[in-house]
Order: sequence, then structure tokens, then C-alpha cells
Amino acid sequence: MTSRVLGLVREQVLAFLFGAGNEMDAFNVAFRIPNLFRDLFAEGGMSAAFVPTFTRRLTLEGRDAAWQLGNYVINALLVVTLGLVIIGVVFAQPLVVLFASDYAAVPGKLSLTVALTRVIFPFLTLVAVAAACMGMLNSLHRFFLPALSPVMFNIATIACAILLVPLMPLVHLPRIMAIAFGALVGGVGQAAVQWPALGREGFRYRPALNVHDEGLHQVLVLMGPGLVGLAAVQINLFVNTVLATGQGTGAVSWLNYAFRLMYMPIGLFGVSIATAALPTLSRQAAQGELAGMRETLSSGLRMMLMLNVPATAGLIALALPIVGLIFQHGSFTRADSGATALALACYAPGLVGYSAVRFAVPAFYALHDSRTPVMTSVATVLLNVALNIALVRAMGYPGLALGTAVASLFNAVVLLWLLRARLDGLDEGRLMTSFVKIGIASVVMGVAAWQADGVLLRAVAGEAVLPRLIRVSGDIAFALAVLVVVARVLRIAEFAEAIATVRRRIFGAVHQ
Repeated sequence: MTSRVLGLVREQVLAFLFGAGNEMDAFNVAFRIPNLFRDLFAEGGMSAAFVPTFTRRLTLEGRDAAWQLGNYVINALLVVTLGLVIIGVVFAQPLVVLFASDYAAVPGKLSLTVALTRVIFPFLTLVAVAAACMGMLNSLHRFFLPALSPVMFNIATIACAILLVPLMPLVHLPRIMAIAFGALVGGVGQAAVQWPALGREGFRYRPALNVHDEGLHQVLVLMGPGLVGLAAVQINLFVNTVLATGQGTGAVSWLNYAFRLMYMPIGLFGVSIATAALPTLSRQAAQGELAGMRETLSSGLRMMLMLNVPATAGLIALALPIVGLIFQHGSFTRADSGATALALACYAPGLVGYSAVRFAVPAFYALHDSRTPVMTSVATVLLNVALNIALVRAMGYPGLALGTAVASLFNAVVLLWLLRARLDGLDEGRLMTSFVKIGIASVVMGVAAWQADGVLLRAVAGEAVLPRLIRVSGDIAFALAVLVVVARVLRIAEFAEAIATVRRRIFGAVHQ
């Protein structure tokens, strides 16, 4: 949660300093390119493959053998990612042209993107090492520092934005270059914050690499399915970036700001519920308790719907006031707020889909099936690309957000349908009943929020932060009050369970 909040603060700082202009567009594309390889080789497939292999060696052969594997993996990552960094720096120009050829129409925009790409590319190596450190520490049941690691990136970016942006013109560099330096500092911080903890556990870095090591081979084999799925996602991001760069100045930034806002409830609700359920699902799968898995999945999905369907309605109804409150400061104009709010409203329907996918995919992995989520991901990406090409022609940049949302819902429906077949059902009757009731309550809540915003806009006028904060707080408070009333009238069981859980937590803490 700290990472999500600081990530939002980072976006606020960038919006204040750069708005949604050419510099911000250039940075988003420049950062997208090394991020593409990072997702493939660092935080994505490598982590999922490395942790079980490292844990198995730690359990069966002891720490010395596990540390040896850790060194092999780190050095293999260094060789591969440094090679990619050199290629990326040398061929930055054609890479950027591949992603954003339309930037050539704006004087200096393409060359700025190329310069930023060359500075940011080493971030790939830094975050790959950080991911390997995170995997080893998690295998040793050390979770706090690895979880803190991504926070360092946000802190470094914010600090460089505040401290270095004013200094860039003095050394004849564009102001946005400070954010590129911040990304590098953040990458160093992600690895540095974990390295001492690994040392205390007994790890010692050795510049050794045995390409014939069985454990290293296992990591590469396990990475295969994950890389296929992630590569499909990256193709989609590539197509979206290319299409967005052709939508004029600001489109890439508007979509990025909107996606960050939409992803906040996914991180807080979807990922947290899935993370809490995963150990139970894994145990039930190992013991062959299919009935228990059905109940765990059904319960988790119903709770996810209770949290994310109202959040979807709220984001659609209050997109403009929320974006205005968070971002409309400094260089971020009212027009930027309107454009970002439109993208947010189009992204919002996908919130339920993203969260359900986060919940369904670990269930397949618990059943030792990595192929099904990967193949579904590939089909979803193909649909997403087709939708986005069609919708961007009809709607402009908002079509990219809407196409992504529809594709995420498709992904969720297909995965749950296939999971239902594997588990002989998912308690569909209760799920559909809950979905209909929660949907009705959310629509009523969304209408109430929209009406409340109209009333408060007349009662508490002004563009300053305080009037905006009062209006948005009042909108949300009224919307939640309406949700409570409608949920009680409709007797939504998940809502009552959530309230009871919160009460137990509060009163339990008080008594303690």
C-alpha cells in the first residue's frame, strides 16, 4: 500500500512539474522501452521461476548450495541484461522510431526521447539484480525489506524531481532528464536496500557462472511459459504505445495518469485478496480438496466484487473531480484533467477484470497448470490489439483505454470458465446472485455520487485544493452512505461480512 500511495504521489509531482506535455510524453515512451525487457527478464518470469528453484535447493542441499545458485542467477542476469543495455543504448534511435515515429513531427521530441532512453536503459540491470535479491530473501521468509524495495524507486524519483529539476537548465540539460536520473537512482536503491540483509543471512557475491548448473537450467525452463505470456502482454503494450503516440501531444501521458489511478484499487483490493487466499488454495490443491478450493475461490471472488464493483462505479461517476483534485496543479491544466478523466472512465470497467485475473491465475498455478493462463493471456492480447486498433479510429485515445478494459473482462471470464471446469463448479448461483445485487447497489451509489458532486459544485465553488477536497470527500461520504443503505435493503451477505470483520478488528484491537 505504501508503494501504491507513493507511486500516486510521484505521479502528482510529475503532473505538477510537467503536466501532459511533450517532455512527459517523451519520458513515458523512453521508460516504456527498458520496462518492456524488465517485465520479461526481471520482475516477471524470472522471479516466478527463481523462487521455487532456490527454495528447493535451500531445503534439500543447504544454504551454501543455495547461495551458489543465487550467484549463478545474478551473474546470468548481469550478462544478459548488460548485453541488452548495450544494444539499447547503441540502437536507441531506431528503437524509439519503432515505438514513436509520430514524435518526429514535433521539433525536438524524438531526439529528447532517444536521449532519455539511453540514460534510463541501465535501469534494466539494476532492477534485475533487485528482483534476484527479493527472490532469495522471500525464500528465507524475509518479506519486509523486499516489499520496501519498490518504494525506493518512488522516493528516488520524487527526490530527484524536487532537487534536480531546477538544476538541469544550469547544466544545459532538459528538465525531464532529472526524472531519468531519478529512475537510475531508484534502481540502485531497490538493490541496495536488500543487499545488507542478504549479507547478514550469509550470502557472499562471487563472479562465477556455471551454465551447466542444473538449478540454473530449471530456472530457464520454468521461465518459458511465463515469458510467453509476458511477451504477449508486451506486444499489447507496444501496440498501445504506438497507437497512443499517434494521437497527438498529451495522449500517452493522459493514459498513463489514468491507468495509475485505476490501478490503485486493484493493488489494494484485488492483489491483497488474492495474496491472502493463495496459501489456502495451494494447501487445498496439494491435498486434493477441490470442494475447499471452490469455497475459497467463491468467497474471495464475492468479496472482490463487493469491493471493486462499487469502486468501478465511483471512478466513472467521479472521474473528473478525482483527477482534478489529485493532478490539476502547476503545469497540469483543466484540459489535461478532462482528458485524463475520460481515459479513467474508459479504463474503470476493466477494474473487476484485472482483479479477477489476479485471483484466478494463482489458482491455476496451485493446480500446477501454468499453460492455461499463458494461452488465455495470448488470446486476450490478440483481442486487445484488434479492439484497440478499431476503437482508436472511432474514439481516439479513449478507445485504447476502453479496449484494454474489455479485454481484461474477457480474460477474467475465460479463466473463471476454465477454472469452473477444473473444479466441477464455482458456486455460480451465489456468485451471480451477489454480482446482480452488488451491481444494483453500485449503480445506485454511482448515480448518488454524480448527483452529490453537482450539488457540492454549486455549494462549494472554487478551483483551489481545499474546495476540491471538500467536494470529493463529500461526494465519497454520501456515496458510501447510500451504498450502506442499499446493501442492507438488498441483504448483500458480503457487505455484512465485511462490516463484521472490520468491527472484530477494531474491537479486538481496543480490547488488546
